[in-house]
Amino acid sequence: MSHEPIALADAPEIPGLSFRHFRGNNDYPPMVAAIRSSAEVDRLEHTVTVEEMARNYDRLTNCDPFKDMILAEIAGEVIGYSRGWWWDETATGRIYELVGFLVPGWRRKGIGRAMLLWMENHLRDVASTHPRDQARFFQASASQFQEGTAIMLERAGYRPARYFFQMVRPSLDDIPEAPLPDGLEVRPALPEHYRPIWASVDETSQDEWGYTEPTEEDFQAWLTSPRFQPHLWQIAWDMATQQIAGHVLTFIDHSQNEKLNRKRGYTEGIGVGKTWRRRGLARALIARSLQAQRAEGMSESAMSPDSENLGATRLYEGCGFRVVRRDAICRKPF
Repeated sequence: MSHEPIALADAPEIPGLSFRHFRGNNDYPPMVAAIRSSAEVDRLEHTVTVEEMARNYDRLTNCDPFKDMILAEIAGEVIGYSRGWWWDETATGRIYELVGFLVPGWRRKGIGRAMLLWMENHLRDVASTHPRDQARFFQASASQFQEGTAIMLERAGYRPARYFFQMVRPSLDDIPEAPLPDGLEVRPALPEHYRPIWASVDETSQDEWGYTEPTEEDFQAWLTSPRFQPHLWQIAWDMATQQIAGHVLTFIDHSQNEKLNRKRGYTEGIGVGKTWRRRGLARALIARSLQAQRAEGMSESAMSPDSENLGATRLYEGCGFRVVRRDAICRKPF
């Protein structure tokens, strides 16, 4: 752990402004405060608590927060931070991602740009210890309403690589009838099914943008994720082969619902095996997912599909979902 300040050659001249490394648990409350104040202005749904952040940081992969973070302070008070990490994307190469939050009152003064440049240089140092046998990219995200972030990234050489929608079904009334194709049945997700379901999720995801081959560590993390709610899942089995034909891994974020005073479920983890596509299975499982959410007392549902999967978007619109936001994933080659 380093208590030495970080000197940034590109930092703006603002009285009391300084930068430093992450120091541990005492930094979580001001970091959460920066996230929440940013979320309000940027119209994002970040509702993380100090306890949730601490748990998340205990499970970071390819990221040491004591080395791979920078915090900005004014007169000793944290006003923002940035964190970086990396992973291998199967079809593209090695991705070095960075994320940052800055209290709105201190934006458009050059602080965010200074942290971005420091993080890029730091990730270049990290990359210098890695093999150079694949393409390498910086990655950062900007939502539809983060105009300042989008401008900063564009000026730094980032370009949108992909857009993702947030889609919402504002009511769980009038859920369409959608029968399962013949030869299939939906069964409860039991512990002995978790491995086959995990394998099915991997298989049906391999042609998606950004696919990364999962590890055993990923599987174990999935089992303990707050989104792991198998009582809500809709798993269709092929009765002839006894193989999984398709799935929707429904979940409800009760903590987020309480903080935002709403009753929203999530229709996510949608996948159909190749032999069962274009037969109405996805629509049937989505309808069952919506029914399960309504039975749990939810009044709306949301999802975040790839905007370039036009067939899927049309399917979701046919199931009552509407686009409410478009977010960009931006990349810059090394």
